[in-house]
Amino acid sequence: MNYPEHLTELHGLPVYDFPLPDEQDPRLPEADSVAWRISYDPYSDESGENFEGRLERFLTTVDASRVRALVIGQWGEPYEDDAGEIVDQLVAAKDRLTSLEAVFIGDLEAEEAEISWIEQADVTPVLDAYPGLRELSTRGNASLRFPATKHQNLRRLRFETGGLPGEVVRGVAESDLPALEHLEMWFGVEAYGGNATAGDLAPLLSGGRFPALRHLGLQNSEIQDEIAAAVASAPVVAQLTSLDLSMGVLTDEGAAALLDGQPLTHLDRLDLDHNYFSEPMEQRLREALEPSGVTLALSEKGDEHQWEDGDVQRYTAVAE
Repeated sequence: MNYPEHLTELHGLPVYDFPLPDEQDPRLPEADSVAWRISYDPYSDESGENFEGRLERFLTTVDASRVRALVIGQWGEPYEDDAGEIVDQLVAAKDRLTSLEAVFIGDLEAEEAEISWIEQADVTPVLDAYPGLRELSTRGNASLRFPATKHQNLRRLRFETGGLPGEVVRGVAESDLPALEHLEMWFGVEAYGGNATAGDLAPLLSGGRFPALRHLGLQNSEIQDEIAAAVASAPVVAQLTSLDLSMGVLTDEGAAALLDGQPLTHLDRLDLDHNYFSEPMEQRLREALEPSGVTLALSEKGDEHQWEDGDVQRYTAVAE
């Protein structure tokens, strides 16, 4: 399993950890020069300051009106405290964070919380509060919600999960996001809440929903072959420059569907890493796409386990 690690950059800015009270550095970076990471570990933090207090100190220490990017790390008990209060606190700060362009909620590593157990929330109020936001990303899927919404300026939307709820996929697919250029969704597995289906993608794949979309990532799925088959005939593919179907259980069946579907030679990049392809299928893909200049990623192989009864179990890159 390839569990996500802490972010090192967001929105083109290096991530900088806002220090603890007793570590306050008078030479903090300029407010708009980094993506500020705010986190609170209830197990080891002895400062007496909880997340809400840390965020308030941050807002009064730096020039909040110039902050462009925020990374929200751990905010409490990862398996109990959902992100609802974090969303509320971000909404309450909207008149202070007037230049905010990017937010990542849930920057936790596996040592802090397994990805599927991170308690998220409805994150659309952040979009409502920040009409100038260009990038919104989340990690974790427990309690995650994204009802259909409208936003004129959002360019990047990303969900890292080990089990993406179908209602989130449907909410995204029914949203009005005319500026959206980059959409990435990690589907995960049913055992960890991933009940989204290829059918949930229908409004998105039909094209016209997101006219500015250029990158589509439908990743980390145990039904990756079904998703590949749906994508193979999807009108939206014609407007893309890059397509990412990596991290999932993608076999020769899904690859064949892609090759038998609409032309993909207009793409700059097609990412099929973490696959279960045979060598002949890899060769077919290379011969069909690389001569047209498509950068093809398919070197990384997925993990599988063969049981005593002969059954083979294949795994997504990220689940628990």
